[in-house]
Amino acid sequence: MTGFARAAGTSGPVQWAWEVRSVNGRGLDVRLRVPNGYEAAGEVARTALQKTLSRGQCQLSLALTKPETAVRVRVNEALLASLAAAVARVPVPEGVAPATMDGLLGIRGVIETEEEAAPETDSLARDLAEGVVRLVADLVEARRTEGRQLAEIVGGQVTRIAELTEAAEACPARKPEAVRARLAATVASLTEGGTLDPDRLHQEAVLLAAKADVREELDRLRTHVGAVQELLAKGGAIGRRLDFLAQELGREANTLCAKANDSALSRIGLDLKAVVEQFREQVQNVE
Repeated sequence: MTGFARAAGTSGPVQWAWEVRSVNGRGLDVRLRVPNGYEAAGEVARTALQKTLSRGQCQLSLALTKPETAVRVRVNEALLASLAAAVARVPVPEGVAPATMDGLLGIRGVIETEEEAAPETDSLARDLAEGVVRLVADLVEARRTEGRQLAEIVGGQVTRIAELTEAAEACPARKPEAVRARLAATVASLTEGGTLDPDRLHQEAVLLAAKADVREELDRLRTHVGAVQELLAKGGAIGRRLDFLAQELGREANTLCAKANDSALSRIGLDLKAVVEQFREQVQNVE
């Protein structure tokens, strides 16, 4: 399921913001991006998502805005004095300029810098953890909102599958007299201009009738439709089971089309395959 959530706040001089984006996925994949030094907070957020969600690809990120850190500059006077004394003792060759103060200050170690201490991290860690709780709750609510809308779409598709199953059951091409008429026409074309063993023809006719019977496929379609409707009524994390049932519905629809020996039944089978495929695509979005 798709969804987006953001939780932001301020901890002392630090501004922070969690963001998570969720898109469809067969399994659960949480990808993390946090600033250096905040890996522990990121793992807390990742674990919270993994405990709550079961499907989807999630992009989780943390952004921090810190105030500019004041830098203190200190001159190592002892080192500078030692360098000046050493330079004074060395004769300056002709054509060489004597050492200057800016040159001595540029020597490594003479100028020392240090940053002020970082802000208190315990309160920041606590605020980040509380932000994760809000983030996960908002993401779950966003996904539930989409889920309610998706339930209407999927429910309509299941209803259409059930209607097409009953239409196939009531198709005139499946009536015994229609089957007998087709078999009689087939036998007549085979015996035209010659004679065939009547007993053998009867056996072949029975086999053809059995192969063309789609009663088992229709029964299984009804069973799968009932299972889908039960799952939708139950709710919860049902995406994987719906995905399995979508595959089973597709298998039965394919078999029905393969067995259909009448254009009317073939049209119903093709419509059924189209709706099942739409259903299969939609259940990929279900938690």
